[in-house]
This record gives sequence, structure tokens and C-alpha cells, in this order.
Amino acid sequence: MERVAIIGASMTQFGEREGWVNELLAEAGKACLDDAGVSGDDLDHLYVSNMASGEFEGQTGVPNALAHDLGAMPAYTQRVDQTSSSGGAGTFAAWQSVASGASDLTMLVGGEKMTHRTTAEATDVIASLTHPVEYKHGVTLPSFAGLTARHYLEKYDAPRESLGKVAVKNHRNGLDNPHAQFRKEVDLDTVLDSPIVADPLRLYDFCPITDGSAALLLCPESEAEQYTDDYSIITGVAGATDTHVVHERDDPTTMGGVVESGEQAYEMAGIGPEDVDVAELHDMFTILEFLQMEGLGFADPGEAWQAVEEGRTERDGELPINTSGGLKSKGHPLGASGVAQVYEIHKQITGDAGPRQVEAGTGLACNVGGFGNCVITTILEEP
Repeated sequence: MERVAIIGASMTQFGEREGWVNELLAEAGKACLDDAGVSGDDLDHLYVSNMASGEFEGQTGVPNALAHDLGAMPAYTQRVDQTSSSGGAGTFAAWQSVASGASDLTMLVGGEKMTHRTTAEATDVIASLTHPVEYKHGVTLPSFAGLTARHYLEKYDAPRESLGKVAVKNHRNGLDNPHAQFRKEVDLDTVLDSPIVADPLRLYDFCPITDGSAALLLCPESEAEQYTDDYSIITGVAGATDTHVVHERDDPTTMGGVVESGEQAYEMAGIGPEDVDVAELHDMFTILEFLQMEGLGFADPGEAWQAVEEGRTERDGELPINTSGGLKSKGHPLGASGVAQVYEIHKQITGDAGPRQVEAGTGLACNVGGFGNCVITTILEEP
């Protein structure tokens, strides 16, 4: 099996956008083709990561529409839906298409259009991924986050301020991301004094509702230099699931899908957590950054908050986390988020992250669906 290279990448502005998801997908797709200097009809496969275009917009058949807009006929098209980890699942599918030899040039475009719906409507669409019994009783992902955060803080005697510092850090990182939805700093008092959403979590512990799209172009490593000298290699990628019913887990502070997908990705890449230079984690809620740090081996159980308190996850720390601003500042257009995570790691590996740049030869992206129900971990390295 040949290794797979990322030879092109793009990301639209995230935030409140005009137009429908098809337009956002085409914007990112065209920019990605331009980045690699290829045309749509060069593509063998075209994947679209999207969770809910039907529910949000009444739009279906989005991969076929994108193939038309990019002039990608007769490429094979497929939509990939794995809830809020659709982007990671799309990355896995696109990697498989090239690694298997079925395609020599595959594009993945992830996108979502959400802001035209009210917060209540968008939350209801997202909550539909929960178990029907949980959904029937009004359980939402924010309520899971609040309960888990309370349990974590009490179990490990962690200060409430440590969660707030995740939001402060990620907003500060987002200042230097021209595509981020929120490009403004917030201080700890602002985070801790914001309205309660699911105690102990407050408004600034949550990511926003977002429109946006991102894209990646993949080919066999042996052919990468035909397109560019600046490429990254996917050396590890794996997906895993956890219980669909969250309260059935032995320990809600351990995300089994994160642990399993991380271990498989590390094994495939032949590295360990100590070899990772930069990471993009799925901070839909601030508590998730702690849980993924521990599940991926970046911190021992119950000690992620200490790493944050000590500044080890800052951009100038020993393991920068969410240099993009994370979902918290960058935004979370469901189908695009996992693709945008890999986009950021690709930019870091190729030295093209601008003012966000850190010293990185190996990077990791972890994309989480639901409350850890499904997870994809991707490792990128320099050639």
C-alpha cells in the first residue's frame, strides 16, 4: 500500500455566509484545485463531507452538484456523513481511495450551511444524532458536556478556571487565522462571567454555529512532486466508535473512540504521542480538549488541566494545540470542521501557516462525532 500525500488544501471564510452549501463547497473546491494547479476533470474521485444539508437546507445530491460546478465529470462522487466527525470520516475515505490504488487523484470537500436556522433549530438538528431515548427526553450535546465537565472538575480537583483558559487560548490563536469566525481576544473574566448554558459551562465554553467549507487534494506519494514541492504525508489515519448511549460508558471522562483511533493511528505511523509537534483537537466544548488530550496520550488521566494551566498547550508551548483557533474561535460548520483541522496541520507541516506557524514535522488532527460516539484521528508528517 503506497503512502498518500496531500498536495493541495483550501479553506473558505468561516462564519455567517451568504449562499447555500453548494456554493460554499464550490468555493473551497475551486481554490483547492488552483492550489495544486489541476483542473476538475483530472479528478478520479470526489468526496463531500456533510452532515445535514437535507435537514438544514432541503439540499440533497450535493456531491453531484459539486462535480458539475467543478467540471469534474466523470469522477466518482460520494457523500460522507458521520455527524460532526464527517470531515474526519471524509479524510479517511479519501485516503482509502488513493491508498487502495483505486484513484490517483482524489478531492475531499467538506461543508455545512447552518446560520440561516435559529439556534434552537440548529441545536435540534445536531441533537438528532443522540440515541432516540435520550433525544425523546430532550438530551442535547451541551447537557452531556456540562455533566461531564462537572464530573471531571470534581473527580480530579481541577479549577473551573482551567476550562476558561482553553477558551482564552483558542480565541488568542484565532486572531491570526484570517478564515476564523471570531478574531478577537477574550479574557478569563469574560469567559467565566458569560451566561450559563449547561452548568458549569458557560457561553464562551462552546463553539459557534457556523457556515463554511474546506478542501484537500490527495495523490500517491510517488506522484506528489509532479504537482508541488510543498506537500504533507498522511502516515496514520484511523476511526473508532464508542457507545451510542453516553451513560453506558464506564467512565464518561474517558472517550473510548479517541483512545482507540489514536492508538491505531500511532501504530500505523510508527510514532507515539511524544513525537507529535502540533495538534488540532475537536473543542466543540472546552472540556473536550481535556478529554482528547488525555485519550491521545498527551497528558495522563486527570492532568490535562495542569498542562493548560502551565501553558504547555500555548502556541509557544511544548505541544501547541489548536493553533487555528480551534472550533471555539474558527467555527464549527459540521461537515467542514474535520477537513479544516487537517488543512491547519497540512499548513503547519508545509511551513505555510503564516503568523500561526510553529516548528512542526509531525501533526495530529482528532475529529469527534457527537459526544465521542465516533472519532477519526489523522497523523500528517513532512516527506
